[in-house]
Amino acid sequence: MKIGIIGVGMLGEAVALNLLNLGFQVSVYNRTKEKVSEVEKNGAIVMNSPKLVADNSELIIIVVKDAVAVKEVSFGKEGITESKNKKIIVADMSTIEPTESKEIADNFKQKQIQKLEIPVMGGPNVAITGKLVMMASGPKNSFEQCRSIFEKIANKVFFLGEQGTANSIKLAMNLQITMLALSLSEGITLVEKSKVDPKIFLEVLNSTYFKTGMSENKAFKMIEGNYDATFTLSNLKKDITTMINTSKKLGVNLPMIVKAEEIYKNAIKEGFGDDDYTGIIQYIKKINNSQN
Repeated sequence: MKIGIIGVGMLGEAVALNLLNLGFQVSVYNRTKEKVSEVEKNGAIVMNSPKLVADNSELIIIVVKDAVAVKEVSFGKEGITESKNKKIIVADMSTIEPTESKEIADNFKQKQIQKLEIPVMGGPNVAITGKLVMMASGPKNSFEQCRSIFEKIANKVFFLGEQGTANSIKLAMNLQITMLALSLSEGITLVEKSKVDPKIFLEVLNSTYFKTGMSENKAFKMIEGNYDATFTLSNLKKDITTMINTSKKLGVNLPMIVKAEEIYKNAIKEGFGDDDYTGIIQYIKKINNSQN
């Protein structure tokens, strides 16, 4: 199967490199041309538009920032739907509102193109070895046609049914990430202010069932001040806003994520937006230091 990838940021690049390493023919498009250099060196065919990617693919994976970007590459000038190739399946890996995902799927359907949503858990560090966790929803027949590819991208693939379901689960998962990052940040700050080595806090925490992958791995980087981004603080804030917009449409009150949005927004104003999302600890420490 010839694969196209639209959006070669950190995650898109890692997915592309994994597929290239496995011997797939991969065409790519990215609005910022500089970002395709690594995948091009590894054998990707660089295209000048989403339409050209569609002309030369059977499966297109979209990995862009938000629903606006998804619509632009899908339906805009030189977009996917301007291709005469209607045998393609489009799989959107972007994190967007479930209602917008359904709307985009309906628009593709009007063009006789099948669309899946395939948001994932895991960053570039695991994507490059095909160890993501994927949540897929949309037409079952299209999913089955692409299953073998998805199982090369992720070592765990959940098919969740109708369009919108996977993005609902993805937002709920990123809500967990948000809260865990804040919880660890405040816990580490609390013990440090108590003149206690925060590694002791993590050792105790990781001896209980309250431990997480974040507390066993990224938390130690947080203590060391290592915030090299696998998923930026700004991108998580974007997803937090998406969670809130979705909850409003559902009539659901989520008070903690509303507060978290304020905290992340303030952290971006302080210049931490390009750091890893766990860099939120820098903002927590900064507001505490400024009070002393």
